[in-house]
Amino acid sequence: MSRPIEAQTVLITGAGRGLGAAIAEAFAREGAKVAINYRASRDGAEALAARLGPRAQAFRADVREADEVERLVAEVTEALGAPTTIVHNALADFSFNGDARARIEALSWEDMASHLGTAVRGALNLMRAVRPAMEAAGFGRIVTIGTNLFQNPVVPYHDYTAAKAALLSLTRTAATELGPLGITVNMVSGGLLRTTDASAATPEAVFDLIAASTPLRRVTTPQEAADAVLFFASPWARAVTGQNLVVDGGLVFN
Repeated sequence: MSRPIEAQTVLITGAGRGLGAAIAEAFAREGAKVAINYRASRDGAEALAARLGPRAQAFRADVREADEVERLVAEVTEALGAPTTIVHNALADFSFNGDARARIEALSWEDMASHLGTAVRGALNLMRAVRPAMEAAGFGRIVTIGTNLFQNPVVPYHDYTAAKAALLSLTRTAATELGPLGITVNMVSGGLLRTTDASAATPEAVFDLIAASTPLRRVTTPQEAADAVLFFASPWARAVTGQNLVVDGGLVFN
């Protein structure tokens, strides 16, 4: 079963800025109803919703909290209709600057738990909250956002990378369980993006090095990563589930 994007209601977590905002813009461009979730970026989320028009709306919730996610899904359902597609993009507070990240000797479990809470607990909370409506409809699309760093661990983002690796495992086991219900679960993994709030602290020399290392000789943009998310929600991906699509200009061959 498939649905055109313009017939879908898409809930995007962490969509008040950066890649999440680009994903929201991409779905709005294709005619979907768009629920823009944010935790702290209220001004950005509300400004984005206003810019995207009457089929978009901002909703606050902390995806780490199951009761807040249940409320979020109920509010989106009342305002825009039951979510048919979930994009789990929310990211714990983070800055992509390898020189500023904790090495193993200084890394605490609290650092790890912060990322696991947003990435994995958040995904679980979302899957549990949207499953009943998706099962009843016989249709659902869940897209998680990963990273190419567990194939190419060139910087010490231990906490971030471990959480995304765990999220990929959940993506694949969820795809196996939810597939018979008509729900697909896939991941889009970007590399460093030029430029988001999280990558603003990255030295320009790093961008140049990555561009020179890719077959396309450039750094991927948030808009290009967002277009890959559209694919997994589209009818063209109706037979695709449990997959991890790396979108980084060919820096990593998956």
